[in-house]
Amino acid sequence: MNTEAVMDEFRAAGALREGHFVLSSGLHSGVFLQKNLVFMHPERSERLCKALAERIQAEAGEVDVVVSPAVGGIIPGYETARWLKVPSLYVEREGGVFKLRRGFHLEPGARVAMVEDIVTTGLSSRECIAAIQAVGAKVVCAACIVDRSGGEADVGVPLIALARHKVPAYPADQLPPELAALPVEEPGSRRLSK
Repeated sequence: MNTEAVMDEFRAAGALREGHFVLSSGLHSGVFLQKNLVFMHPERSERLCKALAERIQAEAGEVDVVVSPAVGGIIPGYETARWLKVPSLYVEREGGVFKLRRGFHLEPGARVAMVEDIVTTGLSSRECIAAIQAVGAKVVCAACIVDRSGGEADVGVPLIALARHKVPAYPADQLPPELAALPVEEPGSRRLSK
């Protein structure tokens, strides 16, 4: 599955939105990928995550477990793990820091694929990877459905993206006039869990 096929899934689900959005990263963008409108359809999630699982196997080899950041990464993490035939765990914020909770446990040295929904700056991915490494597991790759950075985000391990779709994003004090003129929406979830 190539970038255009992935973006077609977003378009068909009405999940490729235009306007003025504050992303979870805090950056502003004229484009928002409302991934929940994609992941609410099992058949779309299956197509995307099966392709991502195949890419993980081809580029990183076999893994023992998939770990995702809550909340956005849970569905793609689970569905990708299903195709990889491995367990799916997730980390949650506790005191502002990602941790394994709910009885989840990783064996030291376990080969982990960290699976995320969308990467913009890579912050959530890096935080999730740090939580995995803190318990002694080995992150062999990070993987996502869409890399909004177009390959520029550094997550500290190889990043496997089903689609690389460069979307401009700006700090609040560097908005282009046409974006600044639009009303702001804040659909991201990072601030909900603090």
